[in-house]
Amino acid sequence: MYPGKWAALKPDAPAVIMSGSGASLSYAELEAGSVRLARLMRDAGLRPGDCVALLSDNNPRCYEIYWAAQRSGLYITAVNRHLAPSEVAYIVSDCGAKGLFASAAKAELAEAVVAEGLPEVRLRLSFGGDVKGYERYEPAVAAFPPAPMGDQPRGADMLYSSGTTGRPKGIRPPLPQRQVNEPGDPLVALFGSRYGFGPDTVYLSPAPVYHAAPLRFGAVVHALGGTIVMMERFDPEQALAAIERYRVTHTQMVPTMFVRMLKLPQDVRDGYDLSSLRVAVHAAAPCPVDAKQAMMRWWGPILHEYYSCTETNGITLIGPDEWLRRPGSVGRAGIGVPHVCDDEGRELPTGEIGTIYFERDELPFEYHNDPERTQAAQHPRHPTWTTVGDVGHLDDDGYLFLTDRKNFMIISGGVNIYPQEIENVLVMHPDVIDAAVIGIPDDEMGEQVRAVVQAAEGVEAGSELEQRLIAFVRRHIAHYKAPRSIDFVDRLPRTPTGKLVKGRLRDRYLSQGVDVGDR
Repeated sequence: MYPGKWAALKPDAPAVIMSGSGASLSYAELEAGSVRLARLMRDAGLRPGDCVALLSDNNPRCYEIYWAAQRSGLYITAVNRHLAPSEVAYIVSDCGAKGLFASAAKAELAEAVVAEGLPEVRLRLSFGGDVKGYERYEPAVAAFPPAPMGDQPRGADMLYSSGTTGRPKGIRPPLPQRQVNEPGDPLVALFGSRYGFGPDTVYLSPAPVYHAAPLRFGAVVHALGGTIVMMERFDPEQALAAIERYRVTHTQMVPTMFVRMLKLPQDVRDGYDLSSLRVAVHAAAPCPVDAKQAMMRWWGPILHEYYSCTETNGITLIGPDEWLRRPGSVGRAGIGVPHVCDDEGRELPTGEIGTIYFERDELPFEYHNDPERTQAAQHPRHPTWTTVGDVGHLDDDGYLFLTDRKNFMIISGGVNIYPQEIENVLVMHPDVIDAAVIGIPDDEMGEQVRAVVQAAEGVEAGSELEQRLIAFVRRHIAHYKAPRSIDFVDRLPRTPTGKLVKGRLRDRYLSQGVDVGDR
């Protein structure tokens, strides 16, 4: 299934609506535009296996470009629009992009990227306005006919990791061996039936479209004939307003979005009609148990969770009823079989914490131009088992529980401490907007636990709040896990998709030569 089917059945139905402006793209327009662009790229010499890059704000045109690549056997690399010009140029060059599409809303960045020099890019098009160094998208595409080509091999996305440690890694899956209109997409099969996506779906997408989950879930919605309501940017109250205005049936958010909505005043939360909402999916980071329970009390038992990553080496899923019986779990296998192993690769018994691997029939991805990183992600004895470094354990029924990233674990006095558990407690305190926990050097213990907190608006950050928060943590989890000290900052480093850039935060502390002697 793909948008062409729905363009024939309901051509005037909206495929994408922008939640703020109301600008929309119908299925007929999506189909015709993606066909014209596919023909243009073919005419420019792009062939199956080549790559194109997309640099844009949240814009309906993104899906026209996405589906043009998908029906041409091309890889598409959606680039983080918040990167510096040199970082964007690195990704465009590293992925081998032969085409670059840029939104006029990002004109300054797009022009600076061209100035970096991209000799392999033979096709540069800007949409929504003029961008220096780019040809205008709309007239260029309009010159080609809207009749689909006879051969439409399915393409794939080739996305880059966030690059929180070192250069971002390009994740290159094998190209599907099928036509764009043929069945076989594993995400459509898995999520479509699991969450009830269909022609009546209205899906609120609040995150940047360059991120894996919004991009891929939008493609699932289109494959099954639904409508994407795309937010220009996330705002907690505007998300509630969009659900009411567009009668949203499905959405996907990250836990930080839940926390921000929960901290809205009660009268604001009560002021919107959310009765159309049937399924709310969350992923990307572990959700604090208290936050999820609070969301269930507010929205009802409609919260579904999955655990995966940009590499899509595996997926686990859990529904609301299952989760209420196993709070904190991210579910059982949906794609791939999870295994938990020690540092030597030995599989651990249920309940023991170790590195999470997913078993697949074949290697599901490779890191582009980086065979050493690809090999490092593979199990030492089972090459089709792969890991992204997450740590957790399985229970007797195969339910997976996450602990944290392995490289963020704190070892204090020989005891393993996982920052995520402490962060989950801190963010639920009413005086806290955001929190991160890191390990810093300690002469006696090896490492000690330090929290970095963004206080709520109007709350005085200082020693009194520090002691209140430490006491709060000690009431909820073991005392040895509580932070020895807390620093207060105006804002924590998070990606626009809500992921905490903890590596950057930790490196900042280490580079400053943290003195813990007076703590």
